Amino acid sequence: MTDLPPLPPAVAPARPVLPWRMSVAPMMDWTDRHCRYFHRLLSSRALLYTEMVTTGALIHGDVPRHLRFNAEEHPVALQLGGSEPADLARSAQLGEQWGYDEINLNCGCPSERVQRGAFGACLMAEPQLVADCVKAMVDVVSVPVTVKHRIGIDKGESYGFVRDFVGTVSEAGCNVFIVHARNAWLKGLSPKENREVPPLRYDLVHQLKREFPQLTLCINGGLTTSEQVATQLQALDGVMIGREAYHNPWWLASWDREFLAATPSPNNLTREHVEAAMCDYMLREKRDHGTPWSAIARHMLGLRNGLPGARRWRQVWSDHTLRDLSPHAVMARAHAASQPFESATEAVHA
Repeated sequence: MTDLPPLPPAVAPARPVLPWRMSVAPMMDWTDRHCRYFHRLLSSRALLYTEMVTTGALIHGDVPRHLRFNAEEHPVALQLGGSEPADLARSAQLGEQWGYDEINLNCGCPSERVQRGAFGACLMAEPQLVADCVKAMVDVVSVPVTVKHRIGIDKGESYGFVRDFVGTVSEAGCNVFIVHARNAWLKGLSPKENREVPPLRYDLVHQLKREFPQLTLCINGGLTTSEQVATQLQALDGVMIGREAYHNPWWLASWDREFLAATPSPNNLTREHVEAAMCDYMLREKRDHGTPWSAIARHMLGLRNGLPGARRWRQVWSDHTLRDLSPHAVMARAHAASQPFESATEAVHA
């Protein structure tokens, strides 16, 4: 299982595409640097976002722990959480110094913890403050400063609310808006429910693009198929995918060809290529940082979703009693465990 040919090299796009055309959303506890490395093996072009990092964590905490990333992750954006212009400016400077390609301000998270810090989705009620935050960052960094936000807060359904928010913030120098096409209900719903209960209203995001054609408008929320993505790209500049990218990561392997104008390599990418490359990465991380392979393997458990034996394969990779084995040995066990299921399925279809 380990003598696979190398992963195909990244292929330059045939024509220029916006960096935001396809991206993987920032997701707390999920899109750490190990997850982003995994996603980069699947797509050479998709824009990857960090988990939200608060300004307090950077100004008063362990900067390397929060900002270290792998060179292979580019293009990669740092998402910041905060509401103090000076703190955001300093944090943005740190992000640029560490090599991030973009600084993104979170104006969409509805969690109570974030609300207690007076940032996230509740910032949408203060567009001038967001504009001040954006300007403070734009003034001190040369990379793009972008904003991710909702279409509204609580149960207000006025298009004018999100229109005025985008208009005010754009005047401060933000040219890229990533819009989660649901309201954020600040009371009564958990973060999970806030991703499912408020209705999706894609039409409002399309209306924003018509009203602000000079801005880059990207959409996020509820998109799970290539057909849905293609439809959105007819009206908007980009699509951001969240949990579907995490749970069904093999989908990313089609993005370069379908949406990002990159020609597929003659060496077709396979799940086994990616899994073996992740094993190599696990060894490197163990050597350089002492990271156990289990902290990394959790991000790739969806790699074989839909294939025979996928459940047994996941069980092996989730078995912490194997922690003393090398990642390549665990990979061999995982494939051996799934093999009877694969063989049985082949026999049924023979």
